[in-house]
Amino acid sequence: MKHVVHIRRDVRPGPAGRNLAAAARAALASAGCGPGELTIVVTDSRRVRRLNARFAGEDRVTDVLAFPSRPPDSRSGRPYLGDVVISLPRARSQARHRGVPLAHEMCLLAAHGALHLAGHDHAGPRQRRRMWAVQAAALRRIGLDPGRLGVAE
Repeated sequence: MKHVVHIRRDVRPGPAGRNLAAAARAALASAGCGPGELTIVVTDSRRVRRLNARFAGEDRVTDVLAFPSRPPDSRSGRPYLGDVVISLPRARSQARHRGVPLAHEMCLLAAHGALHLAGHDHAGPRQRRRMWAVQAAALRRIGLDPGRLGVAE
């Protein structure tokens, strides 16, 4: 398999967490990313806030964080792309606000984080357009409507 996705659940997302690996794989494939492994961690807002403060200097909760890494995995020899950390409570709140199922919001966040690991960013308008286009393509690959999730191209 080209992209291996490990899922770690600090909190239980229930059925909403079922397609996270598929969403991350679709994002990496849409981005043309070479083989690699990554881990998606589903956790609480407290942990996300601590990580955001420590590594990004922002003492606030966010929905998803990405921590890129390139050394090969010692067991498989594949490049380790990094970790994606998702706040389940923040995802739940955003899903309610958008009027979409939690599972769809979680897939959006998994895809978004995976794209950051693949080198995409949205700091400027041009970068944002490019990342949103790739993100929209990934969501369509797994049968989701990017427009409904607020990431239309």
